[in-house]
Amino acid sequence: MNEAATPFADELAAFFTYMRSEKQFSPLTQENYQRDLEKFCRFCAKYSLHDLAAIQPQHIRQGVAALHRSGLSGKSLQRWLSSLRSFFRFAIKRGWMKNNPADGIQAPKSPKKLPKTLDADQTAQFVEVTGDSFIACRDRALLELVYSSGLRLAEVTGLNVTDVDLKEGMVNVVGKGSKQRILPVGRHAITALQGWLTQRALHAPAGQAALFITQRGTRIGHRAVQLRMQQLSVQQGMDNPVHPHMLRHSFASHVLESSGDLRLVQELLGHANISTTQIYTHLDFQHLAKVYDKAHPRAQRKKDSSEFD
Repeated sequence: MNEAATPFADELAAFFTYMRSEKQFSPLTQENYQRDLEKFCRFCAKYSLHDLAAIQPQHIRQGVAALHRSGLSGKSLQRWLSSLRSFFRFAIKRGWMKNNPADGIQAPKSPKKLPKTLDADQTAQFVEVTGDSFIACRDRALLELVYSSGLRLAEVTGLNVTDVDLKEGMVNVVGKGSKQRILPVGRHAITALQGWLTQRALHAPAGQAALFITQRGTRIGHRAVQLRMQQLSVQQGMDNPVHPHMLRHSFASHVLESSGDLRLVQELLGHANISTTQIYTHLDFQHLAKVYDKAHPRAQRKKDSSEFD
């Protein structure tokens, strides 16, 4: 940006020196502030705002609206406003302004991204790992269990052999905040776990408590599971990579779709607040909308343009 054409060049230089010398912000934070304030200066130059004291809240709202129209996300706009507030507070201390025009102005909220899920057929395709090798048995049991019980990555890697009761079809899980919950285990997962425990007994050293282990006999780690799932995504012919949480999301979506019981899904997932679980109602509605569009005789809309388009 041309410094000669930049409004408030001296004031900004003083602010950046203050950030660097007195506040000792990290280089990344300084870069973010500089980028945000350069956006603001371009806006001010466009509207001939060359006096800090002349900036009013409506100017900030105009800036937010313009950046939002340009595609800046709500999160980025929040940071932009935070940068402006910091600069204006500095300007007030220096006597260049009397009020902070960015106070009280909120950025528009970004829409929540819905988690990606697999449908029932895609899930079955992914978890049905074939083979009788150590790796195949372990991967099949791990994937079946994650999908059967909706486990988080940390929960499944943290399991011990004693946490699983195959006779009763239950697993004892330690979730976030060290909260325990007992979850049902489906028949496919039970069968896979029985096969895995036979293989595990041949490789696990004495005293190893972990349910899922590597070929070296150590507890399997988060990264190892993620890498195996990336490899299995290719091996199983999936269209896109499948990550551990996608199986958990798929579990939640499928249970809600079948039962319609949001409280049940909340208990199974171990969510402290039902608001966290409610995102799956949006996924369920998307599924229902697709079924409706295909099944309802009056839902078939022609895609041709009309005089009302």
